[in-house]
Amino acid sequence: MRSLNKLAALALVAAFGFCALPGAGQADVKLSSSNDPGLALGLPLTALLDQERSGLKNVDADAIERLLASFKPKLKPQPPVTVDYSDAFLSQRPKATGGEQWQCLSEALYFEARGESVKGQFAVAEVILNRVSSPAFPNTVCGVIHQGTGKKYQCQFTYTCDGRAEVISEPAAWDRVSKVARLMLDGAPRPLTEGATFYHTRAVTPSWARKFARTAQIGVHYFYRKPKA
Repeated sequence: MRSLNKLAALALVAAFGFCALPGAGQADVKLSSSNDPGLALGLPLTALLDQERSGLKNVDADAIERLLASFKPKLKPQPPVTVDYSDAFLSQRPKATGGEQWQCLSEALYFEARGESVKGQFAVAEVILNRVSSPAFPNTVCGVIHQGTGKKYQCQFTYTCDGRAEVISEPAAWDRVSKVARLMLDGAPRPLTEGATFYHTRAVTPSWARKFARTAQIGVHYFYRKPKA
């Protein structure tokens, strides 16, 4: 196993393209205080070189990791996701794809809200993601959607426990809700439901609805936020 002082030297080789191993030729390097990577370690670069030259074995491995990390390219901040709650806006979006969480959210929107307006679909997606953000619920989209699934009608989202097969039979509706899911997972804002974590259709009146604060009515759904304890 290489000693830590050699690892430090290798880090410098990767960063600067010169060798700091004992016996190797040393190039003069002049660093300004503003771009000295040693500042990110709380240790001047020259001190790392001095430790290597003297053959010390106690170079901080964490310091080496921080040195290497300091040379990683900085990612440019992404512009905020903007949304227009209209069919025209969604039709201009590219076909949506994604992984497991996108699949779960798309399915929930398809079975819970495919007949809703675009705004109504975004509102239902907000509730699901608000639950993901809340410590009172599972911390993944799939976890939230399938919470309680197993006993008939004992789940949070009826389509997951109503005993019927979940078949995607309307491709156009799927295309639309999958785009909504993609936008929401990519960081679209959640202004429609004011932090709601519950909703129900206007066709039912659950007992809990009398105790919760209604935050919005969008399409056929009412949205609620649980009162603070």
